[in-house]
Amino acid sequence: MIVSLIYFSIFFGIFILVVVLQAVNQPKAPAPLGIQPYVSILIAVRNEEHTILKCLEAIGRLDYPQNKIEILLGDDASTDNTYEVIRQYIKHKPFYRCVQIKENLGQARGKANVLAHLTRLATSDIYFITDADIEVPRTWIRDMLAGTRQPNIGIITGITTVTGKGLFPELQAIDWVNALGLMQIVANLKLPVSTMGNNMLVTRAAYEATGGYENMPFSVTEDVQLFKAVTKQKFRTLNIFHPGVLALSAPAQNLGQLLHQRKRWMQGIWHLPWYMSLVLVIYASFYAFCLPFVAYTSGWVVLGIFLAKLFLQTWFIYRCLAKLGLRYRLDKLILFEFYTIFVSLVTILFFLLPLKVNWKARKY
Repeated sequence: MIVSLIYFSIFFGIFILVVVLQAVNQPKAPAPLGIQPYVSILIAVRNEEHTILKCLEAIGRLDYPQNKIEILLGDDASTDNTYEVIRQYIKHKPFYRCVQIKENLGQARGKANVLAHLTRLATSDIYFITDADIEVPRTWIRDMLAGTRQPNIGIITGITTVTGKGLFPELQAIDWVNALGLMQIVANLKLPVSTMGNNMLVTRAAYEATGGYENMPFSVTEDVQLFKAVTKQKFRTLNIFHPGVLALSAPAQNLGQLLHQRKRWMQGIWHLPWYMSLVLVIYASFYAFCLPFVAYTSGWVVLGIFLAKLFLQTWFIYRCLAKLGLRYRLDKLILFEFYTIFVSLVTILFFLLPLKVNWKARKY
């Protein structure tokens, strides 16, 4: 009982602190850069024939001069019609280039290998990295570049959530906003947290200082691996949380796809800074302490603890959504708690199974 009481004191202490920081420590979006440097957009693609067009069309709508952008795509041995779809789309578009990746560079594998190739082809000093199932906003480049005003910036990370109609995509979207909102609270304290490979800016100087993906140990979370390597080289990082950098991702189509995605993310947790890992572990352990607590106290007390957690969490998510200009009905925000319980339990069980991560029809 004493252990549970200590845990709940820590849990609610952290959660109340998070809510307070959310209210009082919200940096304004960086001011526009004022110049328009030449930039490279790098996209690794594999088996994306159903999503790549939306990605490319979103890039085509960017509010940035076309002659200041090069778009480099690397087809990672797709087994579907991805390469042909891209080839037809970029025909007569001189700022686009798609290459087929046929060999590994050094230790790089999978997406990291594609990016290793693309960075060698890039001619700018600023790399924008996104995924083939992502739709970036019109202001993506301008608003991300604004962060480069800060000295010695190596990585800038935007915000991504899931798009799609229906309960399953909406709960995934709330999940992403909740998790990234928690990361942003820590980032606002000027502490490095992590990045996302579907919505990031990396300077050439920072990338080359690491030796590139070809000189990094393989990881299924290549973005976290790069973030760790860049911060090790003493470059600064910045996380931006506002609509101008809000990208939309295609949702996981089913539970199996979601579990493989979660298993891949869980492997990346071990590369996070210790304070971020600690917060995530404390947050995820709530029911491991709450359910046994019934044996020591009344059900009403446990219900009160549950409702307190639900209230703080719902308020936090609501504020995150409002900052991004997103809205979900209150019942969806409440239902999210039960979604979290189910998905977390199943994910832990799935993580413990001796199964490799299945990602883009490859096993890692």
